[in-house]
Amino acid sequence: VAWWFLDLTETLKSELSGKFERLIVALMYPPYRYEAKELHDAMKGLGTKEGVIIEILASRTKHQLREIMKAYEEDYGSSLEEDIQADTSGYLERILVCLLQGSRDDVSGFVDPELALQDAQVRLSAGEKIHGTDEMKFITILCTRSATHLMRVFEEYEKIANKSIEDSIKSETHGSLEEAMLTVVKCTHNLHSYFAERLHYAMKGPGTRDGTLIRNVKMYGKTLSSMIMDDTSGDYKNALLSLVGSDP
Repeated sequence: VAWWFLDLTETLKSELSGKFERLIVALMYPPYRYEAKELHDAMKGLGTKEGVIIEILASRTKHQLREIMKAYEEDYGSSLEEDIQADTSGYLERILVCLLQGSRDDVSGFVDPELALQDAQVRLSAGEKIHGTDEMKFITILCTRSATHLMRVFEEYEKIANKSIEDSIKSETHGSLEEAMLTVVKCTHNLHSYFAERLHYAMKGPGTRDGTLIRNVKMYGKTLSSMIMDDTSGDYKNALLSLVGSDP
């Protein structure tokens, strides 16, 4: 990052405070550079904010992930993949690294029904703990198959297991691995619905989760003005409304 950019950012931080400061600093960054910053912030210090990492890696395209990795290495002088490996472990590390590697087929609409059934059976075996290796196989399937193919896998799974893939994941995994798998499934079903859910999560209940709100509005905000008007106020509200293209 250029010295003048850092200097200006620090000046803004010294003049502003709270959530408005956080938003204005976010607006200073190009989208991919801001995503890289969010990932870096999620891993620095004590405790890793797995939810931030999961949201970004599971919902971005191959092209977006490549740009984020490039920005991360330029700004922080280290590999995003290596930092994630150092900061997470087990199946969670494997699914995050697999998502980051961007091996998903983003464009193919072709579905092999036989392969879809085989993939569904892998999940069934993983859930029933028949083979310890099947959990990793299913993680690979989630991270590399096209959305069209995965939709067929989910349908086949429901036929043979008599329950949805979501219910299977909820009953057979837990914690951050469960969240990561469910996020991939949600993004496969409908990416826009997933972002709407994240924004609802950010603004529901007492206290707005500002990091989630700013991150998703910056990347995908289009028709959010009414939610923002209801849930925020002051300069912070006005800046958010300007960001989504609505007059305060």
